[in-house]
Amino acid sequence: MFKLDRKIISIGMTFMLGTTLSIAATNKATTPGVYTSKKGAIDGGVIYPRQNNTYTAYRIITQDTKGVHFGRTPTADEIKAWDTDIMPDGTGLPVGEGSVEEGDELYEAQCASCHGEFGAGGSGYPTLSGGDMASLKNQRVKPGMDAPKRTIGTYWPKASTLLWYIRDAMPYAHPKSLTNNEIYAITAYLLSVNEIKIDGKEIDDEFILSNKNFVKITMPNEKGFYPNIDGKDGIENVRKFFSERKKNIGAGTRCMKNCKDPGMEGKEAEVMKIGNEITAVVPPYSTVRDLPVEKEGGSISKAEKLYDTSCKLCHASDNMGAPKVGDADAWTAVMKKGMDKVLVNAIKGTGGMPPKGGNMDLSDADIKEIVDYMVDASK
Repeated sequence: MFKLDRKIISIGMTFMLGTTLSIAATNKATTPGVYTSKKGAIDGGVIYPRQNNTYTAYRIITQDTKGVHFGRTPTADEIKAWDTDIMPDGTGLPVGEGSVEEGDELYEAQCASCHGEFGAGGSGYPTLSGGDMASLKNQRVKPGMDAPKRTIGTYWPKASTLLWYIRDAMPYAHPKSLTNNEIYAITAYLLSVNEIKIDGKEIDDEFILSNKNFVKITMPNEKGFYPNIDGKDGIENVRKFFSERKKNIGAGTRCMKNCKDPGMEGKEAEVMKIGNEITAVVPPYSTVRDLPVEKEGGSISKAEKLYDTSCKLCHASDNMGAPKVGDADAWTAVMKKGMDKVLVNAIKGTGGMPPKGGNMDLSDADIKEIVDYMVDASK
């Protein structure tokens, strides 16, 4: 397995055989929109049966690939640079160590603004702690049932995934900025708030996590996923799982369009209806899409709220190369371009900043209010 952001290095022209959806079938054996299951066939798992150059409703591209070149064989050093996975058996673990206490301080500084205190959840970002493993079986088929609580302690089967994700993707605004020791410290803290035991013992603030004791971690939901894809038997486990499709997943006739109940012409299929609408949800469901009306004289202005939701991620620090709100010198340099130019850049995008900060729902007037707010807050 190689890191996605490394794969484009030293690759020549590649040619991929793909599939395109065919509107009509090529023979009487294939009816458009309907596929009768056959042994061993499953969406995304095993390929569909072929007939006359089609996978049921999908056309196979049969273009000649003679003369296609796939680049050169990578060197050993290039493979080593790409192969940076951190595996459950400890392969790829970076050398380092960090305590729960150090992780607590780092989490408050780097993570709490998004994920909340103690990993309890933030606005629009995942909850990292709490929950109950029993909730993973919740299907919300009856009114009042709670959704599954998927957190590090209840859902994640391998601690290596946590360490790897923090190293390569966090903090969101400036990933790969943490040292190996800081990565271990934050991981140790998140394990502690999820009450994960290491080598059968609860961990306290003085506990130090390192590459030497990391493989002793056992996650509560380690056996909760199937098939088991780890280890030398991983591929065969997957094949066996899909080969027993009827038992593991089910089989039947798939209807893709104009579906009707058998013998009930003109009636919608039952699957298209909400048989048991769930209304006892907290907070209640709402179809209203209007933003709340901003009140004049409120403790937080409309401009500041728009800034918090659409611009703060990059402008709260200078790690992303954007001028930090509150940095008078940085904004003095920006404003030398003139307000008209600054507004054009904010609306149309400039450098690494996408148009309107990536939120195209903002009006030009909203952008002006946000820019005015950032300039005023940086004087």
